[in-house]
Amino acid sequence: MGDQRKILFFVFLLLLSTAHSFYLPGVAPRDFQRGDPLYVKVNKLSSTKTQLPYDYYFLNYCKPPKILNSAENLGEVLRGDRIENSVYTFEMREDLPCKAVCRIKLDADSTKNFKEKIDDEYRVNIQRRDGSQSTTYEHGFRVGFKGNYAGSKEEKYFINNHLSFRVMFHRDTETDAARIVGFEVTPNSINHEYKEWDEKNPQITTCNKDTKNLVPGSTVPQEVDPGKEVVFTYDVTFKESDIKWASRWDTYLLMNDDQIHWFSIINSLMIVLFLSGMVAMVMMRTLYKDISNYNQLETQDEAQEETGWKLVHGDVFRAPIKYGLLCVYVGTGVQIFAMTLVTMIFALLGFLSPSNRGGLMTAMVLLWVFMGIFAGYSSARLYKMFKGTEWKRNTLKTAFMFPGVLFVIFFVLNALIWGEQSSGAVPFGTMIALVCLWFGISVPLVFVGSYLGFKKLSTEDPVKTNKIPRQIPEQAWYMKPLFAILIGGILPFGAVFIELFFILTSIWLNQFYYIFGFLFIVFIILIVTCAEITIVLCYFQLCSEDYHWWWRSYLTAGSSALYLLLYSAFYFFTKLEISKLVSGILYFGYMVIVSYAFFVLTGTIGFYACFWFVRKIYSSVKID
Repeated sequence: MGDQRKILFFVFLLLLSTAHSFYLPGVAPRDFQRGDPLYVKVNKLSSTKTQLPYDYYFLNYCKPPKILNSAENLGEVLRGDRIENSVYTFEMREDLPCKAVCRIKLDADSTKNFKEKIDDEYRVNIQRRDGSQSTTYEHGFRVGFKGNYAGSKEEKYFINNHLSFRVMFHRDTETDAARIVGFEVTPNSINHEYKEWDEKNPQITTCNKDTKNLVPGSTVPQEVDPGKEVVFTYDVTFKESDIKWASRWDTYLLMNDDQIHWFSIINSLMIVLFLSGMVAMVMMRTLYKDISNYNQLETQDEAQEETGWKLVHGDVFRAPIKYGLLCVYVGTGVQIFAMTLVTMIFALLGFLSPSNRGGLMTAMVLLWVFMGIFAGYSSARLYKMFKGTEWKRNTLKTAFMFPGVLFVIFFVLNALIWGEQSSGAVPFGTMIALVCLWFGISVPLVFVGSYLGFKKLSTEDPVKTNKIPRQIPEQAWYMKPLFAILIGGILPFGAVFIELFFILTSIWLNQFYYIFGFLFIVFIILIVTCAEITIVLCYFQLCSEDYHWWWRSYLTAGSSALYLLLYSAFYFFTKLEISKLVSGILYFGYMVIVSYAFFVLTGTIGFYACFWFVRKIYSSVKID
């Protein structure tokens, strides 16, 4: 216990020293006085049809004299966010009439890019300076749209070149200072007209300065064609609101489907209650009836007639084949479990709210790195129990196997994104930073944990292992490994699949996911379900005198990842409109990563549950 306390204290200090980097920015409110300048910043162009984000200035939009990138955290870079300054500026609580920004003459390349982005339903994501998302009930606004004139069947492309900003603010009656609590954008397509262009003060005839609006009847949209001239304009209105700053996200996070989440939880709880009843029956039988009877029996023949699980006591703790690989996967599973648990606790406490862009991704990466100490410790403890001697090699595998597989897949996917010239491609410098986090912090921590784990005394088996392995009798078809493993993964997946739908929607359809309370409950249910189904199937396996439970316990719970991958394929073909090959490869590439991590997590939970169960029942019987 002393070493575990040291590890926990060490990790706490590391997290404390880096906590400010992933949850404090963007949380503090800011007060604005009348006339204070406000700067609108632009983010990426995004599309649910391609899943390939692009830099805002990839299209031929009006550019400021100098384009400046805002400070980004690691999570924003990995998400493909590229926050930059724009030509849209105004003053606090000062309405602005229709104002021209610039005019651009479309060439062949610009026209091609605009049309492609309109076809793929790309949206512009705009961000105000304090981090609030500019949406009208959905993320961003469309680059443009397709349509045809009355009486014509020819389809035309039109660009949204006029933006109407509406800024909601909550005013302090005592100081007259105001806090921005809402920010909306309404796009329009207007074929602007002017008599003579003056760069300093362009006079647009389709803008009415007196009414601060577009001229009534100026509803001819702006076509996208080579040689066409596009005039970009905007107007701004301010509206006082009763919404307080702390409640500014309620509009965007309004949940209309909470009944579905409650149904999901009740459905999952029914599964848990069913499994709990079975586990209780198994435990009552094994720990009371079976054990008491076995301890009173005089002959081994009577014991064999009673039940079969006690007959394999001399082999049940025999080291499995490839036990080193099992230790590696169990250690990695502990690392993922610790990362997930701490991330959810931070999210529940509100540190990873949607207002903190990239916070969740940054938190997960940093926590993964620092939780390497638990991976090394748990892997080394198990490896020593199996009488392993090459602890350094085992530690290296723990530090490199899972992250290495993820890094290779991520690198290939990133190369595909880079080939599409998308801003979603992680820059080379960020890749180097990730490798430095891996080699500079995670790997040393895995070695520290492994050293502490291997230094401790080995866990003693409750019964002795025979020198000669016992022959396993022929198994019934329903007890064959493949069938039992596939059956074992159904219930853990069934406990989480409804919540999984909302998570996939938030990732691939650009929706907010913020109901971490529900998610935490579902996570607890997943842990209990994985543990209980593995214990039940492990008991049946031992009763049929099959003592190869080590790997099967891991694979039984871990097989739920197979159903996760199959469900992601079902989601792809039924809910998404992805048509590009590269986008499809990206989707399945990332879902393979998620499924792989889910396999390691659930497998480790099932393994430790079965490990505890087996040690418990065999330590309760008398063995001559």
